[in-house]
Amino acid sequence: MASDAPTSTTPQEQPERLLAADIPVRPAATVMLVRDGDEGPEVFMLRRTLSAAFAGGQYVFPGGKVDGTDHADELEAICDGLDDAEASARLGVESGGLAWLVAAIRESFEEAGVLLARRANETEMIRFEGDIVAPMSESRDAIYNGTESLSELCARHDLRLVTDAIGFVSHWITPLGEARRFDTRFLLARAPEVQEPLHDGGETIDSLWVRPQDALQRWKAGELQMFPPTVANLEWLSNFATADEALAGGEAMGLPETILPRMKTDAEGNVVGIAVPGDADYDSVPPPEFVFARFR
Repeated sequence: MASDAPTSTTPQEQPERLLAADIPVRPAATVMLVRDGDEGPEVFMLRRTLSAAFAGGQYVFPGGKVDGTDHADELEAICDGLDDAEASARLGVESGGLAWLVAAIRESFEEAGVLLARRANETEMIRFEGDIVAPMSESRDAIYNGTESLSELCARHDLRLVTDAIGFVSHWITPLGEARRFDTRFLLARAPEVQEPLHDGGETIDSLWVRPQDALQRWKAGELQMFPPTVANLEWLSNFATADEALAGGEAMGLPETILPRMKTDAEGNVVGIAVPGDADYDSVPPPEFVFARFR
């Protein structure tokens, strides 16, 4: 029997239709931390939480967006070997290049607990042992929560950021048509000794040291989810027999080519793959006009 009583319904959230060209491209930096293992060089990877609005469940290198604090004027004075002009030339940007390196150091500390820094009176990177362990753990949380800055941490412990020991090996821009786009520099650094990286349990839920070859095999087997830029950088790393060789390879590379993939879709508009510059079909892949985005 039908009822005349009013019913309450919640309309289903509809994705927002946006012009693809209007999606902002945000600067981001990620760093491949490498070390020598028993069977060759290893790289540190994190798994993003399954609930993340972007890259949920993916295995990635530590990194994230370049934010306003990474451009702080006081940071240049505590960065080793590079001023902003030199860092910008190295990274292929007009200005603000130092902030990309600072962002990589900050994100590595927040996400993995690894700090690419040294004491002002020492040449080796700081060792997390003894009385320094607890304060560093507290600062990791504080910097993530925004209650402490990287420059304040460095001032408290008389630290300098080892920006001149970070190489630039790959440059990817998220394809047109994605709801979130990033202009990402993939950086390379030796993992500090006596600092044991670990996921944060929030944004990242798992972590591992892995040989690039093994990570690629596990990706092919469906065990590790990874985006194409991550796969491409692992393939590059797999060419080296030691961490030293990888670091030298990054140093010798010069300014990497910018890679802007294009999304390949089927007749229903589902993404079925990507084409990168150099692929036979790259020029024939049409750019999308619109994006349907629930999150931005």
